[in-house]
Amino acid sequence: MSAVKLTKLMKERQLLSFELFPPKTDKGMAKLPETIEHLSEFRPDYISVTYGAGGGNVGANREVCRMVRESGTVPVTHFTVIRNTKEGIRDQLKTYLSEGVDHILALRGDFPRGETSTGGDFNYATDLVKFIRQEFGDKFEIAVAGSPEGHIACRSLDADIAVLKMKQDNGADYIMTQLCWDMEQFARWQDKIRKAGVTMPIDVGIMPILDQAATINMAFSRNGCVMDRELSRLISKYWIFPNPFDKAPFDDSLEQKKADFKKAGIEYTIRQIDRYRALGVEGIHLYALNKWKDVSEIIKASGMRTLI
Repeated sequence: MSAVKLTKLMKERQLLSFELFPPKTDKGMAKLPETIEHLSEFRPDYISVTYGAGGGNVGANREVCRMVRESGTVPVTHFTVIRNTKEGIRDQLKTYLSEGVDHILALRGDFPRGETSTGGDFNYATDLVKFIRQEFGDKFEIAVAGSPEGHIACRSLDADIAVLKMKQDNGADYIMTQLCWDMEQFARWQDKIRKAGVTMPIDVGIMPILDQAATINMAFSRNGCVMDRELSRLISKYWIFPNPFDKAPFDDSLEQKKADFKKAGIEYTIRQIDRYRALGVEGIHLYALNKWKDVSEIIKASGMRTLI
């Protein structure tokens, strides 16, 4: 069994954690220890590390997990079934255990571009959770994804909740949610999963609002999130012409709008943290985007590690 049991800590207090991704360049990787050092000042309960399709960046993932562990923080590795065989999964998880990584976020993962299947031995995260439990018992603490607005590939929210219950039945320990800006919908989902018998603690995923294009891209290209009125108005108020994705915008107030939007976005993110904490979730999981300065400002202002 894992030495640190996050679900046990969740019964005692509300957790704070961060997500990092392995940089694609040597320069980015060289900067990461500084980022981890600064984030560690906030005593995170864990730091999760993303994992490329089919383990394409597994070497970098393991290196970042090592950095996190050596900083004194629990690393949680993401892990997908994409292009992974049973044998490959077994070998990779044995390697993680040998390196002191015994916490995992079990995911299906996104299909590689141009493909319509996982290309591996499993098709769903439910299969991966069951396999890990059968092969490794309780050596791993397992998190699974939850989608408060329903996964974009699922036919309905009710069907998605049934899958979440199956993940629990197969041995999952807690939920890491996808993005959700619609607080009323989150509260409805929270109520529905409890009525469906899902008792796992909820760790809420939150992306700091720092950039218009990144926010829009994350919402529509990956998660199918509904933007609430407050966030939609912020984007409209500081809209960059002709659009935030244009590489040569003709907006005369470009730099001022970027700065104003970032400031307003940070304030929005802090209010969102407040709302989630008031709903009694077991953890706040911030996508750090490998940017410690902005995240530090958010944590300090939110009061999660200081008196408000």
